[in-house]
Amino acid sequence: MDKNFQEEFTQIIKFQPPLYKQRYQFVKDLVEKYKPKKVADLGCADCSLLWTLKFCSCIEVLAGLDICADVMKEKMHTLSPLPVDYLQPSERSLTVTLHHGSVAHKDPCMLGFDLVTCIELIEHLEESELKKFPEVVFGFMAPSIVVISTPNSEFNPLLPRVMLYRHPDHKFEWSQAQFQSWALETARCYNYSVEFTGVGHPPTGMEKVGFCTQIGVFVRKYPQTGESVPSEKPTEAVYKTVFKAVYPSLKDEKYLQNAVISEVIFTAQIIKYRLMSKRKEYSDDPERKPQFQPSMDCFSDHLGKLVVEKNMEPFVSGNDVYVPLTTIFSFPKVNRLCGTFEKLCKLIAGKVTLSSDGSAVMFNIENENEEN
Repeated sequence: MDKNFQEEFTQIIKFQPPLYKQRYQFVKDLVEKYKPKKVADLGCADCSLLWTLKFCSCIEVLAGLDICADVMKEKMHTLSPLPVDYLQPSERSLTVTLHHGSVAHKDPCMLGFDLVTCIELIEHLEESELKKFPEVVFGFMAPSIVVISTPNSEFNPLLPRVMLYRHPDHKFEWSQAQFQSWALETARCYNYSVEFTGVGHPPTGMEKVGFCTQIGVFVRKYPQTGESVPSEKPTEAVYKTVFKAVYPSLKDEKYLQNAVISEVIFTAQIIKYRLMSKRKEYSDDPERKPQFQPSMDCFSDHLGKLVVEKNMEPFVSGNDVYVPLTTIFSFPKVNRLCGTFEKLCKLIAGKVTLSSDGSAVMFNIENENEEN
């Protein structure tokens, strides 16, 4: 939040990488450590942090909340799936949703999250909102981990052109002692532990000033006390959903089927090509004994250490080439996509040309030659 404004007043003290990127990296490192599946960013603004987190493979649900819908709408298109996401669906599922609303209000759509981030948010809250904030986040939402970052006012004298606060919309900026006092009391009330750190190191010799951005990482204790569990969970939605994107995933049968069909045809084509190349070599040299020997150097990534048994050998009958499904299923990528041979047969049924008994993929050489 406010990254453009911050770059203006850090002309003497230069942060490399920029301070906002250090904050995002801190959250990303935390995600890599704890592997949360559901993450919510409160005060998501231009969705930059959400965009960064959507590439974390452990996350399956991303949600953003901000009081200003216009700011979200300017950049929310960056959270939409790209063409490559449809061409190469991920093995994980991912849903990204943006909500318009206040962190001082409770909405059931924000329940069930593992990690909640509040990056440069609390200093923008009015006093009445700040009083409600702990109950909403720690009491109602009650995620396993909460990350809160806020400016350290003790660092401000080192920043040029900062008279009172770093941004005109800030309602307050806390010293290290003030932030830690608030955080420790909040953690105590809602059965969390909290550790303090930050990003943006002070100049050498001024370490007591602390980080430019101070950060509190709250981890929920187990078991929860009755005090931290609200007696009644409201069922009425108060936030307005302004954006939702569901990414294509191999967990969706439709995308999985397309991927399997594509991989089966690709694999069968490779085997057919090798078989026909060998046959041509034998026809050019009649003394050589016809025998199918898959070329390991040609597609070793797929075949690995597969030993082709008698009933797995591809063969030619008339104008047709037959590639057994058992051979195709032995390729690592096909095997990983399908899991079982039965599922392979189910996914390609009616979508790939098979032999009369359904045991092999069939290609008609005569038709291919005519097309060529």
